[in-house]
Amino acid sequence: MKKLLMATAATALMAGSAFAASHGKEVKIGIILGFTGPLESITPDMAAGAELAMTEVNDAGTLLDGMMVTPVRADSTCIDAAAASAAAERLVTSDGVKGIMGADCSGVTGAILSNVAVPNGVVMISPSATSPALSHQNNEDNGLFFRTAPSDARQGVVMTEILMEEGVKDVAVSYVNNDYGKGLADSFQAAFEAAGGTVTISAAHEDQKADYSAEVGALASAGGERLVVAGYVDGGGSGIVRAALDTGAFDTFHFVDGMVSDTLTAKFKGEIDGSMGQVPGTDSPGASNFEKMAGDAFNPTGPFAKESYDAAALIMLAMQAAGSTDPQVYKDKVMDVANAPGERIFPGELAKAIEILAGGGDIDYVGATAVELIGPGESAGNYRQITYKDGEEVTVKYR
Repeated sequence: MKKLLMATAATALMAGSAFAASHGKEVKIGIILGFTGPLESITPDMAAGAELAMTEVNDAGTLLDGMMVTPVRADSTCIDAAAASAAAERLVTSDGVKGIMGADCSGVTGAILSNVAVPNGVVMISPSATSPALSHQNNEDNGLFFRTAPSDARQGVVMTEILMEEGVKDVAVSYVNNDYGKGLADSFQAAFEAAGGTVTISAAHEDQKADYSAEVGALASAGGERLVVAGYVDGGGSGIVRAALDTGAFDTFHFVDGMVSDTLTAKFKGEIDGSMGQVPGTDSPGASNFEKMAGDAFNPTGPFAKESYDAAALIMLAMQAAGSTDPQVYKDKVMDVANAPGERIFPGELAKAIEILAGGGDIDYVGATAVELIGPGESAGNYRQITYKDGEEVTVKYR
């Protein structure tokens, strides 16, 4: 299925490029995600979400009086900062993109921002990079970096609320040894201990190891009512879970956003029943609109697919508001189109938004994830709380 999705996307990309070229006015937007690496199972849906927004705008044909948008994909690998930076550099210098939807993982996102986006003056909007450190990096980004996903400072608080409501007062934590894992583990521990909880151990694991018995042994020795797994579903996070189950060290887990996907339930089925977690999400009208638009072309409920649609939409709407595809010009319009005042805009209404902006009006882009950008250009944060029952992921509520 994944190969089919990639092949379909590639065909759509070539068709889009030919269409744009035939009309003479084209702007390229990069999509840089970990198509290989520890998040490779969720990135096809993310890319498809972003490309759905671009297709919607191209179907309208009214962006900047007929400008057509061509997506250009690149692989961030999620974990290799040098490879990600090189891929982003090619997007900017060879492909000539005027904005970047991505990256996905926090470490490579920070590297691309510092090494490519800022030096070249290119806008980046990440749908899924959540490290709190990126909020501080925003102070040096020249107004070029935004994210439609909330900071893990928020996720740490949400995790704490869920565990406390469940009566869980002491946990062990295993986190992937990178900016994302460390930042989330620290944010969670601070919030959990402030609420009266105890973290028995907070230990790093390296990604993509063959054997996690030593790491799980240390976690088991420390103990805890649940094991918090702050890692990647296609990487070490699942390895930690497998080792914990096989040794009987833990049978109940709490999963962060990097673990929540159909892949998790496919791997573990009923073995993780009773576990819980959270992932950015909302039950707003925009979410429903997005899912109807996507149909069965891809999984619109997949992690960060909606945030990817919103990230791409914000880039294009900011261009329209500025009357320019120059990132140095339209970067100042991202916050304006994302927030009130203005007419509320949902998925399927990008043509309407372009018309309003072209006429000198204001919009408040709500999008698929109830977008509200705060502070350093990041999402205020909505989460979907989940549990696992009978081998299936079940939504509990939204926060």
